[in-house]
Amino acid sequence: MKKLIISLLAILAALNVFSQNKSFEAKVIGKGQPIILIPGYSCSGDVWNETTNHLKNRYELHILTLAGFAGAKPIEDEEILKSVRNGIIQYVKDKKLKKPMLIGHSLGAFMTLWLQSTEPELFGKSICMDGLPFISAVSNPETTAESVKNNPQYNKEAVINNFQSIPNEGYVKNMTKAMMYQVSDSIHAKQIAEWSFKSDRKTLGSTIVEMSTTDLRKEIASIKSPILIISSLWGTKEASEKEYNLQYTELKNKTIKVAESKHFIMYDQPVWFYNEIDTFLQSK
Repeated sequence: MKKLIISLLAILAALNVFSQNKSFEAKVIGKGQPIILIPGYSCSGDVWNETTNHLKNRYELHILTLAGFAGAKPIEDEEILKSVRNGIIQYVKDKKLKKPMLIGHSLGAFMTLWLQSTEPELFGKSICMDGLPFISAVSNPETTAESVKNNPQYNKEAVINNFQSIPNEGYVKNMTKAMMYQVSDSIHAKQIAEWSFKSDRKTLGSTIVEMSTTDLRKEIASIKSPILIISSLWGTKEASEKEYNLQYTELKNKTIKVAESKHFIMYDQPVWFYNEIDTFLQSK
């Protein structure tokens, strides 16, 4: 009986680990100090291909694709992003990764801040690229998470329904045009559009509402590791610096840099980007 109980506990433990890591897919390449790369909204981990080629000879890279994005199997959790956050934390503990660094783009940058503020001792220095602790406060710093939740525009069911009603025909073509506002070349714009097309519509709706109604501006005060924040150009460099300094007021150990770039900085300004991340990752 004792052996049976031990066997059952082992099975349950294995199932528990599996269930906690269903919130993302992970590809591991390279050797060295671990870095977890988290893509942005609707994107595949392949968005980091050029970045991983640059880093793989010096670091062990864990490249994620979040559940429901770019063809990855979706999850039915009520709070998908919170499940992703918890899944990454469990993944680090299960893999016994020692102070892994984080590089996140857009939603991935938001997730990086959430991970760091939830488990300040677990992660090493990190890079947040074109992401904010509370995106809904961009036009009005007085905006609160509660006020956004009460706004019918952010009703999760309605937003999901809107995504599900978008016709498949013409989706990639129309999204490619939209992505030209976020990246400078049409090849990458089309690739991003295709990832969006392959994404689960319910996940797209749910995650954008979750991120829009989660305010991390106070929570980031608990982050202990150094954070490099890279912003795209919001009109002018001065405007970008002002907005980012305002959003990141509570973050103590930060460096803010502004790229002459649209949203996908790793595509638009790769040489500048690699220089900045190399300098930061190698600094003591």
